[in-house]
Amino acid sequence: MKEISTQKITEVVESLCLEAAYNLGQDVEALIRSGLAKEESEFGKYIIGQILDNIEIARNEKTAMCQDTGITVVYVEIGQDVHVVGGSLQEAIHEGVRKGYTSGYLRKSVVADPLFKRINTKDNTPAVIYLDMVPGESLKIMVVPKGGGSENMSAIKMLKPSDGVDGVKDFIVQTVTQAGGNPCPPVIVGVGIGGTMEKAAMLAKKALTRQAGKANEDPNYARLESEVLEKINLSGVGPQGLGGRVTALAVHIEDFPTHIAALPVAVNINCHASRHAEAIL
Repeated sequence: MKEISTQKITEVVESLCLEAAYNLGQDVEALIRSGLAKEESEFGKYIIGQILDNIEIARNEKTAMCQDTGITVVYVEIGQDVHVVGGSLQEAIHEGVRKGYTSGYLRKSVVADPLFKRINTKDNTPAVIYLDMVPGESLKIMVVPKGGGSENMSAIKMLKPSDGVDGVKDFIVQTVTQAGGNPCPPVIVGVGIGGTMEKAAMLAKKALTRQAGKANEDPNYARLESEVLEKINLSGVGPQGLGGRVTALAVHIEDFPTHIAALPVAVNINCHASRHAEAIL
């Protein structure tokens, strides 16, 4: 059995918070550059050019690419042969977030009470943590800072099975186009289909961490991703909602078996700063 200390976990999470904030993945940047080539609006091209300049500045100067450094979502895959020593796994993750957001001067955006007092916790904790037990003796940690502007434009709907493919398409496209410029397009669209209400939402968020632009392995869902992306980009919303051809960079759909009476569909939107960083211990 492999032992991993909570101190090491804290150190890694701190590092990942900084990496995610400063260094946008090459996969996302490649899609943005592709969007620049496709954009027909001169102002849209200017906006995408500014986004690319900002990415480079953030990477070179080790500064946050967006002032909204998000609520911290952490995905953990823990091997069944791993023994975490030295304390609580969850507390080690929270401490890593606390240190990362403090040492990196990242904006701390979490309030303790969502409805009444709404007092800032001043260290961006607690993180939202998802744990999965998997075979093996490794620990995979992925840190995903999720900005409020894009998160606020997300939606879930319990469709009827009779709504079918067209109903799913309409809901996704309507959600993205009605969001307009609020989620800072060009966006990446995560979609979860199936499971239960909360499972669909979890699938949609996890879909955003797929390699940007990589199609679903199922040809039916890959075709649906392509068709929905085309419809979104015919909407005219464009970069920053100011008109153009490139409203979305990619649509990622994940699915899960569901009840015979149900067709849950969730849409989780991410801005062009589709940030995440991961490590394996």
